[in-house]
Amino acid sequence: MPRTRAELGAFLRSRRDALTPDRAGVPAVPGLRRVPGLRKEELAARAGVSPDYYSRLEQGRQAVVSPQVLDALAGALRLDAVERAHLHDLAAGRRRDDAPAPRPAPDPGLLRMMAGLDHLPVLVLGPRGEVLARNALAVAVLGAPLEPGTSLARYLFEYPAARERLVEWTEYAQASVASLRRETARRPQDRRLARLVASLRAADEDFSRWWEDHAVQDYVSSRKTFEHPVVGRLVFDVEFLRPATDPEQQLATYTAEPGSRTARALPLLAAGPAAPVALTDGVALG
Repeated sequence: MPRTRAELGAFLRSRRDALTPDRAGVPAVPGLRRVPGLRKEELAARAGVSPDYYSRLEQGRQAVVSPQVLDALAGALRLDAVERAHLHDLAAGRRRDDAPAPRPAPDPGLLRMMAGLDHLPVLVLGPRGEVLARNALAVAVLGAPLEPGTSLARYLFEYPAARERLVEWTEYAQASVASLRRETARRPQDRRLARLVASLRAADEDFSRWWEDHAVQDYVSSRKTFEHPVVGRLVFDVEFLRPATDPEQQLATYTAEPGSRTARALPLLAAGPAAPVALTDGVALG
């Protein structure tokens, strides 16, 4: 069975199991349901396909699926825009290329922007959430060297500083898994991505469990809270910018509310170890 067909079936099954009859608008029937979500027959009827056809889809035995059927399934499953795109990518069954993709050079425009934002933590990210470039403040806040080629997913799951510093570690780690799963459907030819996922699934129980949920999402702006061992709590809104010339890359900028405790702490981190080490009521103490 082709890998993408098996993953298409697994994704459909996971979304069907997660969709309650009430949310799907399926009339209640007497007796106990044997499944938590919709039955195959119920979903097939809502999508306008035969139960046998839908069973072949979940089993990975349907070679060709039309865009119209995919849209009908997405509507029946109440998929959001990201999940709908993921479904179409899985069904596309793109050819796997055995040639390893070279690591891209960071976009020059993004590098210039990063240089102009040296008062904030900034990273240039490429495919697979790999760090292509970062500034000193990003290293100071995240607590890891983040050498070019470092995966942010590896940072979250393999660097102790991530679990120690990220206040909402579970939320962000789950989001990272969902983003990687979304990327595997867009980039089925990416052997480096496949090795990264296989390695993290084998090494970390949390990653493996969340991977089996089949949740997907794109990299999106979010708020992140850190407990830094020197300056204490830091709160950032992380914004992403993609250049039109290379949408595979993005600038991740950790912005701070002007005048906030975080904004006052960043110059201390930028100054290095000789700077005052704490903030109390807006006053830097040595």
